[in-house]
Amino acid sequence: MLKSRNYSRIGPDYRFDEQVSFVDVKEVFGLGHIRLGKWVENAERDKAANLIFDSLADLAFILKLPPKALGLRQTLNLAFGSGGQKGVQAHYAPDRRELALAKNAGAGALAHEFWHAFDHYIAPKSFHTSPNRISFASHSWIADVKPIAHPLNLRLERVFEVSMLSDNGEDGHEYVSRAIALDKQHGTQYFSKPTELMARAFESCIESYDDISNPYLVDETLKSALFDAGGYPSIEHRQHIFKALIEYFEPLGEALAKE
Repeated sequence: MLKSRNYSRIGPDYRFDEQVSFVDVKEVFGLGHIRLGKWVENAERDKAANLIFDSLADLAFILKLPPKALGLRQTLNLAFGSGGQKGVQAHYAPDRRELALAKNAGAGALAHEFWHAFDHYIAPKSFHTSPNRISFASHSWIADVKPIAHPLNLRLERVFEVSMLSDNGEDGHEYVSRAIALDKQHGTQYFSKPTELMARAFESCIESYDDISNPYLVDETLKSALFDAGGYPSIEHRQHIFKALIEYFEPLGEALAKE
């Protein structure tokens, strides 16, 4: 149960041990609406607000973004203990632009699902996507959708290249090959989808950040059955991906801070 479980976090103290509310989460991180399940007790609500606040603050710190940027211009909505899917700890619903965390099983999935939200949000700003379809930037890149000319978009494309292509820029990276093998093993088309490859690459980089450890934000990319099976980028590969991510997000954050 959430209210009885302890999460051992290492990182900056943003709250100075003060209790925050979901209203604080909404305002500080520029979110749209926040939806709480009717079965969320007060103690669970308060604990979750602190955990989510610290996790989003850690994410903004690592990516060098203004905290309000995480709300994706107030288009990203959050659900806690509501709108979940059976057997799924967390998911992102693009039709509602909602990141949903399960009450008792959402820990460790926030970074992964945030990437899905960002991937969705940035698609029409970085590629000439169809206005009538739900699009993700990572899939648009793989599908050779025409990019929108902008220096930041070139940096985003570089993130995809480093994550999914080999050093020659033509062949698929070993990380992709391992994901394809996992799909064949499990009889699925999941691990090798560009959206999932990038979400796992992103969360891997966040968990591998040296100065912050937050198992509510991200967990099990360094030690799990999926890690052992090759489902995440190697430590060396993460370093290259993270460099590309910061080279994209830092100037993005600087541009947003000037608005």
